[in-house]
Amino acid sequence: MRTTVGIDDARASGLEDLYVRHAPEALRLAYVLCGDAEAARDLVHDAFVRVAGRFRHLRQPDDFAAYLRRTIVNLHISRLRRLKVERTWLTREARLPAQTSDGWTFETRDHMWHAILGLPPRQRAAVVLRFYEDLSERQTADLLRCSVGAVNQLVARAMVTLRARIGDDAR
Repeated sequence: MRTTVGIDDARASGLEDLYVRHAPEALRLAYVLCGDAEAARDLVHDAFVRVAGRFRHLRQPDDFAAYLRRTIVNLHISRLRRLKVERTWLTREARLPAQTSDGWTFETRDHMWHAILGLPPRQRAAVVLRFYEDLSERQTADLLRCSVGAVNQLVARAMVTLRARIGDDAR
């Protein structure tokens, strides 16, 4: 056990004192700026970390509160800018038809998924293993414990059922 206070302990104690002294006032400012208690706490913590990390380089270390206030305001403004960019992007994306990365709309994919779920279990397994998992006929037959011919028959029956339910122009 250490009995002497080291330099790191003194620095940590000094930072703790700064936080205890300035956090309540900073939290009030942040809350008034953003109107959300959780966001205000995040804002204060981020600002404190930034200012404390630069504490040695401050021109007037005695004016820690002013640096902290300015950092809170700057971080809040940056947050508002990010939110504006996010909202603009979301608004633009909302106007576009919803599509997945493979070009299918979410509605088409959902319709297909429900049609697949409606297949008998072995046919569903054969279709999923062959097309979703991209397994060979032999690998699928081994997993289903049947012959390759049986796999082909299961897939063929499933495809007839799916075409009848969703039509040939699903894409």
